[in-house]
Amino acid sequence: MKIVFVMFMICTVFYANAQNTTSVAVKKDPRIDMLIKKQMQINEATTRASRSSAQGFRIQVINTNDRNKAIAAKTKVYELYPDLKAYLLYQAPYFRLRVGNFKTQDEAAAYQKKLAKQFDNTLIVRDIIEVKPDTLDDSN
Repeated sequence: MKIVFVMFMICTVFYANAQNTTSVAVKKDPRIDMLIKKQMQINEATTRASRSSAQGFRIQVINTNDRNKAIAAKTKVYELYPDLKAYLLYQAPYFRLRVGNFKTQDEAAAYQKKLAKQFDNTLIVRDIIEVKPDTLDDSN
């Protein structure tokens, strides 16, 4: 039994040694790192401004517990009003579809009149909205 154990250990050591001797050398061009760093800078610069947010208003188009109805409403909004951005929110058990990024309630009311023709029970709600960089007010 000891001989079998010793033979097993010797085979294991040789097998492990054989695995460690094979190595692969990877040569990487340093320009790749420079390109990756540059792309990261570009992505950061272009998305930084788009992450701006402010208090504003959105129009709630639908409030339902049927996910398919909410998705159908979102599709309809995109078909009829491609300039409005739609936000589908889930707060158990309801799906809420809100559209638009309006700074004032008057802007939202104008669109609400249009949306009320296609959807019942539209509602203007306060929300954190996305603000485009060119529409930001400079307070400096």
